[in-house]
Amino acid sequence: MSRRRSSRGVPGPQESAALFAALGDTTRLRLLFRLSDGGPMSITRLTVGGNLTRQAITKHLLVMEQAGLAHSTWKGRENVWRLDQKRLEDARHYLDLISKHWDAALGRLRRFVED
Repeated sequence: MSRRRSSRGVPGPQESAALFAALGDTTRLRLLFRLSDGGPMSITRLTVGGNLTRQAITKHLLVMEQAGLAHSTWKGRENVWRLDQKRLEDARHYLDLISKHWDAALGRLRRFVED
């Protein structure tokens, strides 16, 4: 997937939408937390303790991969998945930008109400 960025290095709206869509699923968030806490893991390890099949886990991991959140490498006979920290930083940066816009809008509203 090609990643378009603005001249300021910020992900574009279309790419950010794919990122937040991938983050907007409970199962994918659980996978994200497990990979964050436990480091790289195989699909076998990711299915332990859950009620999802390997196929379901794989489906979610592929969505995360398309959004650039995770990638896999072969280690022996297992496919090991790890997070891409850069994409999580992109999400944080985009949320920070949105927060600044809201702060500015609320500041303008406060000044308007007080005047």
